[in-house]
Amino acid sequence: MDFGLTDEQQQLREEVRRFAENEIKPVATEYDVEEKYPYDVMDAAAEMGLIAPHIPVEYSGIGYNSVESAILTEELFAADPGIGLCISSAGFGAEALIEFGTEDQKERILPEVANGDAIMGSAISEPQAGSDVTAVETRAEKDGDEWVINGNKMWITNGSVGDYFVILCETDPEVEDRYSGYSQILVESDRDGFEADKITGKLGIRASDTAELILDDVRVPEENLIGQRGMGFLQLMQFFDQTRTAVAAQGVGIAKGAAERALEYAEERQQFDRPIGDFQAIRHKLAEMHTNTEAARWLTYRSAWAVEHESGDLTALASMAKEFASRIAVDAANEAVQIHGGAGFVNDHDVERLYRDAKITQIYEGTTEIQKNIVARELFDEGF
Repeated sequence: MDFGLTDEQQQLREEVRRFAENEIKPVATEYDVEEKYPYDVMDAAAEMGLIAPHIPVEYSGIGYNSVESAILTEELFAADPGIGLCISSAGFGAEALIEFGTEDQKERILPEVANGDAIMGSAISEPQAGSDVTAVETRAEKDGDEWVINGNKMWITNGSVGDYFVILCETDPEVEDRYSGYSQILVESDRDGFEADKITGKLGIRASDTAELILDDVRVPEENLIGQRGMGFLQLMQFFDQTRTAVAAQGVGIAKGAAERALEYAEERQQFDRPIGDFQAIRHKLAEMHTNTEAARWLTYRSAWAVEHESGDLTALASMAKEFASRIAVDAANEAVQIHGGAGFVNDHDVERLYRDAKITQIYEGTTEIQKNIVARELFDEGF
């Protein structure tokens, strides 16, 4: 068994870490407090090739595999989860085009996204449809050679800044199979009837744009259908293992950032004429934080490796990784604030922000409870 990273992967980690130190950390508090999208940082990330790196080389991307994408995500989120999510989410929905899109769709959109000239989003959740994806009510009906779309989408990342959205719609309501009758349709944000209402006041990841989408008789050409009509739900399910692995990498990054900042503070903060890091209670906290982060990292890398190599165990591994890494992120951020004491309760220190940001990793892309259900199902139905 080889647990080492290649020279190229190690170089990637170091380059992303330098980028994060120079471009993200100095402005992270500003973007968090003002809840604004970091366009300047996004431009710098595009120049570094960090935008949608999973896009294949033939469409102007870098073509990183899942392990390399996890490394990139980890380092970005260790610096700041809000801006990290902006960078790592700029290509949300691109996987649907890569796997199921027409050549025209790929050539028209993917290079724009990879070059940082356009932002994508994936619109699934609705006010009444979260964990139950089959509860979506957004409807797309054919009218001649166009689709007419009506409905609301909620909690959509990049909602008010995105240029293209892959929207899950009900296209065949008469189908009795609850998993059929849904399609993914590409919608440009400049279409008549498309409206995005930005959501503010979020607990965390405030730099990342989140919005409600309102689609009121939005018309798109029939060629905007992605893949086969009625197969949208089943197409979508193929990507959840990848996206949940990505969220696990986010959790690892947050835990890493919290553990590193806590260690640094413990070495600097003096009480009773010595650094607080000399006290066993603090040392035990730090030992546990770093141990758990390392365990979460390798479970996440194992899941990322399985994306390309071991599809049979991937569903269980992805849910295990997401549940565990997100829990470790929350725990590590909590302990980092505790080690900082009163100083950790204000935004003079990054741990306050990491504490707020960590929680979302237990919610989006499938809650902690859903992940446990999936793991249990895989154990009983498939074995592991």
